[in-house]
Amino acid sequence: MKNLLRSFAAFALLSVAAFAAEMPKHAGDKMSAADKTDACSTDGAASACGADATGPVNVSGASNTAVSGYDVVAFFTDSKAVNGSPFITADHGGATYFFASEEHKAIFAANPEKYVPQFGGFCAFGVGAVNKLLPVDISTWQVRDGKLYLNLNQTILQKFNADFAGLTAKADQNWPALAEKFGK
Repeated sequence: MKNLLRSFAAFALLSVAAFAAEMPKHAGDKMSAADKTDACSTDGAASACGADATGPVNVSGASNTAVSGYDVVAFFTDSKAVNGSPFITADHGGATYFFASEEHKAIFAANPEKYVPQFGGFCAFGVGAVNKLLPVDISTWQVRDGKLYLNLNQTILQKFNADFAGLTAKADQNWPALAEKFGK
């Protein structure tokens, strides 16, 4: 029952955040998610993004939730996508990360750079192959060489994996310019 209540609370929180993101902007309000989407997209396809000195972070709506609320530590420790709780969070790089447990939050806090997705959580193939910030499908997650990568969809994931070394090298080259362009 407790898990059901937590799931409902998480859904309600994300629903409110999504609704708030669609509200019209008034003088003095912060930038809306739609405004952020336009600011962070080279072609209108990227999600909203939070940003700090290291570059943009792919976030959901006005809540600035990273990785669609999934627990980034669980990708490494549990080898699966696990929903995080909106009651167990940590802020890093202009985004809020959710965790399934206090233990995962503590692991993240000790070394966040180890667990945050590469390229701000944007599509790794998009950064490497087309030099653009594209949204991701969480089902494309993979940990390779101790790093978390996300991609647009399963077809793009296959293309990314077919030239993993080449595309990650190209993405590493492209990322600083994208981070500079969209990170401010």
